[in-house]
Amino acid sequence: MSEHASLARPYVRAVFEIARASDQLSRWSEQLALIAAVAGDARMSALDGNPRVGREELGELVIGICGDGITEEGRNLVRLLAHNRRLGASAEIAAQYEVLRAEAENTVEAELESAIELDDATRQKIADALQSKLGRSVKLNCTTNPDLIGGAVIRTGDWVYDGSVRAQLQKMAASMNA
Repeated sequence: MSEHASLARPYVRAVFEIARASDQLSRWSEQLALIAAVAGDARMSALDGNPRVGREELGELVIGICGDGITEEGRNLVRLLAHNRRLGASAEIAAQYEVLRAEAENTVEAELESAIELDDATRQKIADALQSKLGRSVKLNCTTNPDLIGGAVIRTGDWVYDGSVRAQLQKMAASMNA
């Protein structure tokens, strides 16, 4: 994966500059996600490594599948990636682009895992508290996990808050065994 990370960087920088200059950050997010999904398909990956499939042919196949989901600039990116045999780095390009976009928009994605489904008001309170703590706008992605027993786990970047009952029970058990 680190190989893809280093291969992706120059493409990410170029795409990000184009997106920022044209005020199309979200449009490029959509395009990159679509390109990554198409290029990451197992059948497409098999074609990417096949010496009987030409680079231009592979690029045009990806473009055809993406259809109207990508702009002419997106098509040019696909052609460039196919020509350089870098379609396999598409998912990493999309991921690195999202990091740059979040920094530019001063936003952060947070994963909220709770024992039960939370109502909108509770989600908003948590998002507001995170925004206050992190100093950035927060996009909250919520999932449920009954194994937590109660409470919640919040993850954003390297920061993790584990307020689950399961974690509290584990801490109690560890302190009793110490």
